[in-house]
Amino acid sequence: MKSYEVNFDGLVGPTHNYGGLSYGNVASQSNSQQSSNPKEAALQGLAKMKALMEMGFQQGVLAPQERPDVAALRRLGFSGTDAQVIERAAKEAMPLLVASCSASSMWVANAATVSPSADTADGRVHFTAANLNCKYHRSIEHPTTSRVLGAMFANQQHFAHHAALPAVAQFGDEGAANHTRFCREYGEAGVEFFVFGRSAFDNRFPAPQKYPARQTLEASQAVARLHGLRDEGVVYAQQNPNVIDQGVFHNDVIAVGNGEVLFYHEDAFLETDQMLAELQSKLAKVGGNFQSVCVPRSAVTVDDAVRSYLFNSQLLSRPDGSMLLIVPQECQANERVWTYLQSLTSSGGLIREVKVFDLKQSMQNGGGPACLRLRVALNETELAAVNPGVIMTPPLYGSLTAWVEKHYRDRLSETDLADPQLLLECRTALDELTQILKLGAVYPFQIN
Repeated sequence: MKSYEVNFDGLVGPTHNYGGLSYGNVASQSNSQQSSNPKEAALQGLAKMKALMEMGFQQGVLAPQERPDVAALRRLGFSGTDAQVIERAAKEAMPLLVASCSASSMWVANAATVSPSADTADGRVHFTAANLNCKYHRSIEHPTTSRVLGAMFANQQHFAHHAALPAVAQFGDEGAANHTRFCREYGEAGVEFFVFGRSAFDNRFPAPQKYPARQTLEASQAVARLHGLRDEGVVYAQQNPNVIDQGVFHNDVIAVGNGEVLFYHEDAFLETDQMLAELQSKLAKVGGNFQSVCVPRSAVTVDDAVRSYLFNSQLLSRPDGSMLLIVPQECQANERVWTYLQSLTSSGGLIREVKVFDLKQSMQNGGGPACLRLRVALNETELAAVNPGVIMTPPLYGSLTAWVEKHYRDRLSETDLADPQLLLECRTALDELTQILKLGAVYPFQIN
């Protein structure tokens, strides 16, 4: 039976704005308060989805969240009609309104952790929504995320869904941004690789001094238990706290894996040699041949990696066994990074080609190609059980681009977030989107 890695890309929401909400994310903070272009952002993301579909990769789409999140503002004490809630928040606590309008759900690498059926005890694909409790504007996402994923992967024979972990610091969980999987074939048993920034209960692990370590070891272990993973099929590794303090807020900003290959920066991890040996040993036991590509700091500094998002790329397998790297335009603009990539692809190694995409709107808010997609390994039977409305096709691409052109603004500033009309525009757009994607009622305004 054939198997695939399907990339489900996050559709950028109508309230895409530069709120500068993510402490520790250099791009997010650097571009705070600039005017954004939601329409351009959504079209840039759709263009990447279309390009990968046309290259022969399995591609899907994941819907954005309802924003502004009026219910979240009501929980914080704002009352009245929806318009009055927004008006009061804008007047009394603008940062809370900005947070309630965040379109950060576009970065669906943080939506959940996914384990394929070949790895799990019950032979189903398992999803655990990430609690994202390190940042308030992201911590409000997981209830809708769970409903959307449930509508996409609804067949209980093939898919299992778990609620987010307890929303406390000890179980901070950032989803697939700190998780990858190594395997010989997507439908075969593999080794799941969990990267954490700190331990909540074991002080033997060093912690960063400047920026928060968002993922805990305890959260990763809990997800592995929920998914029924075998001990011999799991490897835990600690992210280097020094690179977290340089703006590497998730592991997918400093490393990316696919198939049997890990592409990583020399300074990405602690105890790197031990980690690589464990990955090699465990993957060999299930018939795999683990390989790694280390980018030396002498060629690309951590600062270069953070500013270019070299590692926040998509590493994709081609039928001939070679790999393709999908990178943002910022990699081409960085001389050291681009020189390294040219030498990498000309060396005859595993990574043979680099394709560049313009994702400026997302990049300016701190998310690149890898942030925009949630990877789900599926066999043919499981893929057939996925809601067909979310699988990218030429007609769906046409429908979604027309939808964006119809509903999205081409400029959004902080003051625009206080406009009650924006909420009406967003709800009208999302109601239509659920019909396009055949999701049913997944948003609070559709349910309440």
